[in-house]
Amino acid sequence: MSGPVPRAVEVQAKLALLRDCLDKSGAAAIRLRGIDWFAWVTAGGSSAVLQTSDLGVAEVLVTRDEACILTDEIEAARLREEEVPAGFSFHASPWAQIELRERYVLGLAGDAVVLSDHPHSGEQPLPNTLRLQRLVLGEAEQMRYRALGREAAEAMSEVLRAARPDWTEYQLAGAGAQALWRRGIHPALVLAAGERRLPLYRHPTPSHEAIGKRAMLVFCARRHGLYANLTRFVSFGAAPEEQAALMDLEATGLAAVEAGKSLSALYHAFDAAYKHADRAEALNEHHQGGITGYQAREIVATPSTATGLETGMAFAFNPSFAGIKIEDTFLLGAQGLENLTYDPQWPAANVHGRQRPLWLEMI
Repeated sequence: MSGPVPRAVEVQAKLALLRDCLDKSGAAAIRLRGIDWFAWVTAGGSSAVLQTSDLGVAEVLVTRDEACILTDEIEAARLREEEVPAGFSFHASPWAQIELRERYVLGLAGDAVVLSDHPHSGEQPLPNTLRLQRLVLGEAEQMRYRALGREAAEAMSEVLRAARPDWTEYQLAGAGAQALWRRGIHPALVLAAGERRLPLYRHPTPSHEAIGKRAMLVFCARRHGLYANLTRFVSFGAAPEEQAALMDLEATGLAAVEAGKSLSALYHAFDAAYKHADRAEALNEHHQGGITGYQAREIVATPSTATGLETGMAFAFNPSFAGIKIEDTFLLGAQGLENLTYDPQWPAANVHGRQRPLWLEMI
């Protein structure tokens, strides 16, 4: 059995993809400004400091001859020592002289085309082919994803087993964030809703209200740039009977995930399942998810999303009724879907051959 791919080897393979893009487009350079692309090209490095921003404290400039981290002197030493593997040079400018970074790029690219994930000042967007290549995760990325998914699920289980009816939604969300940080995972999104607010909102940011008889906790948990997305429920008493119908509905959508199909085919599978459950209106009350990876949702499934599905892609779906939802993160492999956020210690039911999470009943 082969061991993990060294980060430097993964980096060189990704730089080769970027340089092939330069050759095909005729551009002189690629600037990757987003936290997502930084993590991708550095094989899991993080440029995030402000967690609520899409842009990090560094960017990556790739030419045919150089791969350079552009940052300021505040960040350079830490990034070099803790986040960026071999294969990159550094250009660090004084924090008050950001124009020196632009001069450096101009010196390498001149008047030629520069491509960027966040283009400005005449730059051009990345070609769609490159964006699609990012969606297919390599062996090392999949290994990182499995570890992240397992630990994010364990954090979720730990928190909901400790929850009590008099906890506020803030307390529940705070405990979730703490459990993730303790495992070295960024709590990119933590939603929490208790008994009253649960049936009202699909995206319940936490409040001061006590959770009462039941609660939902949602994670978009990020590490090495990858997102583990999952939702779980706790009930202080019997769980609602609707969960069985929702799991059957979800099974129809999951069964449609096959290499060679389009993302729109998954939308239509969910659409048919909602109609079969006599809940057609619920489809319009929340999106159904789609491809995940270096964004919580890289591409959301719609009736017209033509993106083809490939082995190595990750998916997170979130079918829901008012007050109830089901969500995990899956990897499409040669043998079908692998649940990355499965916790064998969490109560589950076998639904069409898959273990799917039940509500945790604290009776």
